Amino acid sequence: MATKQNGFTLMELLIVLVIIGLLAALVGPALFQRVKPAKQSAAQAQIQNFMTALDSYFIDVGRYPTTQEGLQALRSRPSGVGKWQGPYLKKEIPKDPWAFPYLYQAPGRTGGYEILSYGADGKEGGDEENRDITSWESQ
Repeated sequence: MATKQNGFTLMELLIVLVIIGLLAALVGPALFQRVKPAKQSAAQAQIQNFMTALDSYFIDVGRYPTTQEGLQALRSRPSGVGKWQGPYLKKEIPKDPWAFPYLYQAPGRTGGYEILSYGADGKEGGDEENRDITSWESQ
């Protein structure tokens, strides 16, 4: 007497794996295309957060941090600054979404300061995901 065994055959498992592979090949590139603009939006949001903190710093101290003091002045009191009421950011200064540090200069091209990220390539200029994200364009 033959007994019936429950389970999947090797052929059934291979067919399921092929279907999953085809779905991943179709959905994967479309999903990856959404990651690039999301990183740019995250960089713009972080720059806006820095700008808000810098404005609070300016109200308390009467000036923006110097280039040498940098964004770290939002987390810890720079030497010689008396009216500092920080920290102005709750967490440590993050890197941009591409793992590069944000660049801060004061005075900036348009006045008080500028904050920028060079994008995915980490170099000035570029298009699409390599486009620079700047504080003067984020306003």
